[in-house]
Amino acid sequence: MHVMVLGAGITGVTTAWFLREAGFKVSVIDRQGEAGHETSFANGGQISVSHPEPWANPSAPLAALSWLGRAGAPLRFVPHANLDQWQWAFQFLRECLPARTHRNTVAIAALALHSLQELHRVREATGIAEAYDARARGILHLFFDASQLDRIKARINHLARLGIETRFCTSDQCIDLEPALASLRLRLVGGIYAPKDESGDALRFSQTLARVLASHDVHFHYQTFIEQFSRADGQITGIEVINDKGGTQILSADHYVVCLGSYSRELVRPLGENLPIYPLKGYSVTAAITDPLRAPSVSLTDEARRIVCSRLGERLRIAGTAELDDYNRDIDPARINAMLAWAEDRLPGAIDHKRITPWTGLRPATPGGVPLIGRSPYPNLWYNTGHGTLGWTLSCGSASSLATLMRGEKPAIAFPFLH
Repeated sequence: MHVMVLGAGITGVTTAWFLREAGFKVSVIDRQGEAGHETSFANGGQISVSHPEPWANPSAPLAALSWLGRAGAPLRFVPHANLDQWQWAFQFLRECLPARTHRNTVAIAALALHSLQELHRVREATGIAEAYDARARGILHLFFDASQLDRIKARINHLARLGIETRFCTSDQCIDLEPALASLRLRLVGGIYAPKDESGDALRFSQTLARVLASHDVHFHYQTFIEQFSRADGQITGIEVINDKGGTQILSADHYVVCLGSYSRELVRPLGENLPIYPLKGYSVTAAITDPLRAPSVSLTDEARRIVCSRLGERLRIAGTAELDDYNRDIDPARINAMLAWAEDRLPGAIDHKRITPWTGLRPATPGGVPLIGRSPYPNLWYNTGHGTLGWTLSCGSASSLATLMRGEKPAIAFPFLH
């Protein structure tokens, strides 16, 4: 049976891997010239099982109000005369209700734990850890406000109930784990350390895995633009594309999987589907490391600023923020400057501020943060999309689960799969 995967980002490439492993014939379509050149290109680099709580949580509405007008605010809403944006925003507010947040957190945690196991399986089967600068040093969540200490301990207990191992660290213990934080000794009140979390370059992972797949008879249609689906008798019969030679053609398969991130919604809208996905714009800066002793080897999350930092070989990736600004990918210099200022404040002397690569990408966010995985109302059309800020974290588990569903079996994890 032939399955065509639409999209060669980290979700699409891992989907292709697990479908091939399940015995399907697989091909992949992407408009870029290589895998991973959209949202996977320069994300924060974290595989953060320890952060299953979605952006939509009871504290989010007040936090968003407090951030209004701040250039470096973690969340920014740029209103458009766009019904999709306002519908998504109202759905987001509904998902901030405590019961909904709890339900969504439980689902994300289950998928994240499964995904980490599946990532290990891929890594063992391919031996590609070195190729994508993999680090299994954990993630250290940093806190600078003493009033948060009680909340930190409650969070550790909550994560333990979800099966996620973390522990509290004092300021001194944080610095013992990561000596690059030494300058923060008097300001840092503590941290949460997740020893089983990881980090790595999602772009290099996607490209390396795509090359492995290509050597095992998975065909990649690069520089191929998807125009629309063809359908008849309640089935998808093909995909109309503009190929790499500029010609229009129909590509056909038995089944199709949409892994197009923020662009998934527009592709399936003519089919009568209204996926609750909206682009959540994020920023990153990749900088050359000037002093290896000042650059962290443990991946960091600054909880107050919603900024993450991961070491990728001789580079440091700093990422964060979220903007609801439709499909605008323009880089706001104020956002980049805020990240560089964060780096100089938290990790002084670690990076070369003259050798930086700024980037922005569109994360495909659902209102509650739970991705859409499973069958559409069309029996041969499937979804694996809507992973928001956790695409790297959830990719292998999502792909493995989808392959299980497409074999007609039930995944072992408790997650609201589509039927």
